[in-house]
Amino acid sequence: MTESEGRRRLSGAQIVVEYLVRQGVPLVAGIPGHGSWSLTDALLDRQDAIRTVQVMHEQSAVHLADGFYRATGQPILAFTSIGPGATNTVVGMATAYVDSTAVALLTGSPHTYMRGAGLLQELERRHVADNPRIFEPVVKEWWQPSRVDELPFVLHRAWNQMVSGRPGPILLDVPMDVLADSAEVLLPHPAQREARGRIRPAADDIERAAALLRDAERPVIVAGGGAISAEASAEVTALAERLGAPVVTTWNGKGAIDETHGLAGLTIGDTASSSGNELSSTADVILSVGNRFTDWSASSYRAGITFAIPPTKLIQLDIDPREIGKNYPVEVGLVGDARAGLADLLAALGPGGGRSAYSDTPYAREIAKRVAAWFEQVELKSGSTAVPMTMARAVREIQAATREDAIVVTGAGLPQGMVKQRWVTRQPRTHITSGGFSTMGFELPAAIGAQLAMPERQVISISGDGSFLQSMQELQTAVLAGTPVCAVVLDNSGWISIKGGQETFFGRTAWTDFRTPDGSLFSPAFDDIGRAFGLHSERVDDPAEVAPAVRRALASGGPSLVHVTVDRDLATAGPDKTGWWDAPSPDYHPEQRARWEAGVAEEQHR
Repeated sequence: MTESEGRRRLSGAQIVVEYLVRQGVPLVAGIPGHGSWSLTDALLDRQDAIRTVQVMHEQSAVHLADGFYRATGQPILAFTSIGPGATNTVVGMATAYVDSTAVALLTGSPHTYMRGAGLLQELERRHVADNPRIFEPVVKEWWQPSRVDELPFVLHRAWNQMVSGRPGPILLDVPMDVLADSAEVLLPHPAQREARGRIRPAADDIERAAALLRDAERPVIVAGGGAISAEASAEVTALAERLGAPVVTTWNGKGAIDETHGLAGLTIGDTASSSGNELSSTADVILSVGNRFTDWSASSYRAGITFAIPPTKLIQLDIDPREIGKNYPVEVGLVGDARAGLADLLAALGPGGGRSAYSDTPYAREIAKRVAAWFEQVELKSGSTAVPMTMARAVREIQAATREDAIVVTGAGLPQGMVKQRWVTRQPRTHITSGGFSTMGFELPAAIGAQLAMPERQVISISGDGSFLQSMQELQTAVLAGTPVCAVVLDNSGWISIKGGQETFFGRTAWTDFRTPDGSLFSPAFDDIGRAFGLHSERVDDPAEVAPAVRRALASGGPSLVHVTVDRDLATAGPDKTGWWDAPSPDYHPEQRARWEAGVAEEQHR
């Protein structure tokens, strides 16, 4: 199909729907408020090509689309009405923006001929139809077309912006009359309007990087989310084997190498693995692939904890030139796509490597020793038989009940860090987390999106009770959509991740326990809530019963919920602390302040 096939008379909403069909978008998600009535009406006529999924909160529509993209690499559309329906999506768009995931959002907008009148749900006191400016910090670009015949041009520009270069969310704020009006238009064809090639780093920079890696004695590859979005896992592993270099990963980089591989150095940062931090902090050359060097991944830049740059020499490969040298000085900056850049590096290095070349070297033995020591440390909490069970034991049991290609989704708090540390990720796009924004309430709707994207996979969302309470209404979305996602709620009656941070940096805690007026701890009966939604639902208190309960839930054939009570003792509740994180302490807590100041004095960045 080409654009030369002729013009068609279509409404604005029909133009949007037909463009989505051409893009191969299989579904859209949203709430059919009045600002999007023309869109939902047009979708009725194309149910043969696009499925429409109802959510219970607009934020969740974006999280669902985000989860779909992270599981497949294919963007879909979220839609909402105007006003509160639109603004409810800001958290979801910010999550996608920070983690560089491609999400298209269409929001309704006031009729062009009523802009500025203050019609129902319009923001107009500073600028007419002003809603898009709320989104400016959290989208790559936004559009607000004024005529229906603008839509074909706007759509291909928006889609191209969303998926080219560094992926990210985009906003289409479309007036209601533009969606309803019709015009003779020529629909854009994606193949003729999009930059679909991969940007390659400059050849001389590749040669400089290859020379550094060739001479390195302790090379380390740091894989971030960019390695996953570029589908570069095979190249990451091949380069690791060519160099005999361990691969360490960020929150969103998990899965860039099979974590059972002999060169998997595991995770880095504040709540990460000891092996990952030790290997990266003692490297002589680091190759960073699609990694932003955030404070969580770099132990707040404290020298020698996760990185020591310099003296470690940094080669930084990133699609976005603004990331090159942002937090650490680079020896070589490689601006380009992760997959293309790694392929060029492999070619420049030439043949060699492979398992026989790296498996019996002193460095390989050191890598194995450090990883083994980390798993011995993991066993202290993960192997615990205590009741209430440790969260670490619960996570181990959940994974034991799943297949190798199961998708696990986390949002924020202790479960996010615990899964990062303990879940052994075998494949890319199977560990999904709101890494950079650490958004509570992300996990359940994102898991539904991942399940819609990969219907044959097991999909598990793992939430703390506080995070689950922020989006548990999406259990209804799972029921309506028929998605057999398993929601696991790790219940410790509080914001225990926050509580641990307060204890560390303030020496006391404030309003982190869920207590009734008489001082009693309180948690809802989440298993009863699941049953009220019609789900297969169970409560588990014994660690030995977690895996059987999760297996039964996954075998139920529909959406399910497993309510697991876990220990809330700060000494054993959370992930192991292997790095450092900079959270200021006030001077009226002198012990904590002194400890914080000592850490800040060792920060090394910018």
